[in-house]
Amino acid sequence: MPTTSISTTASVEYLQFDPSIRNQAQRVHGAFRTAILDGLLPSGTPLPSSRALSQQIGIGRNTIVVAYEHLLSDGLVEARHGSGTFVASVLPPSQDRARPSEAQAAPGPKRPFGLGQPLVERELLARLANAARRRIAEAAPLDLGYGDPRGSLRLRRQIAASLAIGRGLRCDPDCIVVVSGTQHGLRLCADALLTPGDKVWTEDPGYGVARATLVAGGADTVPVSVDGEGLDIADGSRRAPMARAAYVTPSHQFPTGVTMSMRRRVELLEWAEDAGAWIFEDDYDSEFRYAGPPLTALAGLSSTRVIYLGTFAKTLFPALRIGYVVLPPDAVGRVLSARAAIDRFPPAFMQDAISDLMADGTVSAHLRRMRKLYREARDLLARTLVEESGGVLTATIPEQGLHMVVRLPPELGREAGLAIRERAGVDAMLLSETQNTVAGPDAFILGFSGFVPAELSGAARSLARAAAEYVSRNATAPLT
Repeated sequence: MPTTSISTTASVEYLQFDPSIRNQAQRVHGAFRTAILDGLLPSGTPLPSSRALSQQIGIGRNTIVVAYEHLLSDGLVEARHGSGTFVASVLPPSQDRARPSEAQAAPGPKRPFGLGQPLVERELLARLANAARRRIAEAAPLDLGYGDPRGSLRLRRQIAASLAIGRGLRCDPDCIVVVSGTQHGLRLCADALLTPGDKVWTEDPGYGVARATLVAGGADTVPVSVDGEGLDIADGSRRAPMARAAYVTPSHQFPTGVTMSMRRRVELLEWAEDAGAWIFEDDYDSEFRYAGPPLTALAGLSSTRVIYLGTFAKTLFPALRIGYVVLPPDAVGRVLSARAAIDRFPPAFMQDAISDLMADGTVSAHLRRMRKLYREARDLLARTLVEESGGVLTATIPEQGLHMVVRLPPELGREAGLAIRERAGVDAMLLSETQNTVAGPDAFILGFSGFVPAELSGAARSLARAAAEYVSRNATAPLT
């Protein structure tokens, strides 16, 4: 934020007046407040008289008096009869007040191969805006009050219908809770259903954000290995036989892309029933399946121990901040009690607008178009990587989802991925960065949604050529 520095007497040389504050009294008050709290004006420092300060900075005396009265109300200064106004004798410790851009830079635009960024059509945004305006303009008094803690009934009904058709998950809309995203839903469930210190199985390699969310909720996460059939239930039972929950991505394991076999699904469900444990099923990208219809959800096989987590972040766009949790009936009350303690209920108008677009077919038509574009992007990425790297990189073409695993030659050390990524200058996550126990050859996890073809192919060429150059300089054995 631009500021104008005024340097006159010793009393005001550190004041910075913010020109974006239009009220002059507030501008003076703000400048003194900042200087006092930042320690630039220590306790006991005399403030200029209102007459002197008025002359120094060219602002009316009455305005200065109002600003000083505000500082007195804040307790930042004290008036001494016959002596003037002084910085208060008791103040909070001064702090380093870094500007937001210095303390935490705002995220910039996604670069290839950043994860989780869908394409957004302008027509979709226009339809959503029209639906939201209509919902607000036509709102009944009941729509303007405190809402259902589960969220919009209209949206929950649309979600229930969509899940029954696409994921084989039949559920009562009353068992659906609308949340601000998967992370929010997972934390709510952890707060409601787990006790601090409870052990929770998490996939290894796996989704670090989910693991961090569980840890923040007090869980003791236990990494469980993932193989070609998904989560290894036997490994989990060895590592933490008394675990109270398991977090899994069974339809499209993140990051490997493996689909959990039916054998493992049955084993996991049997374990949860026997242990009285919960299964958190994160179904983060099931809408984008390129070979046949979406797979049946784990929650579609059992409704008693599985908690299903879904989101609109990829089907529409992340800024909506709308996801949902499908709960077993006996967990609903506890989760709603946990919600009541923090945010009571979600905002309804955007939910209702989305329900309208689901009902009129806008969302399903959008998904059909996106599946076609993402399939083309997937194929372009795989083809470019293999051709430009001369076979150094091996791409596993996924049948579902918005990311691809691209493996490095097994003879390369763990430092290779870091060096190649830096050389290529791309946002490529490494498989080793998602592992608790690093094992096997490293790989890149490349998102391919949300980027125009030229941008995607250019980044693919950079990565492929960097990999080929690295191998030509450092490989100790010929490639086979």
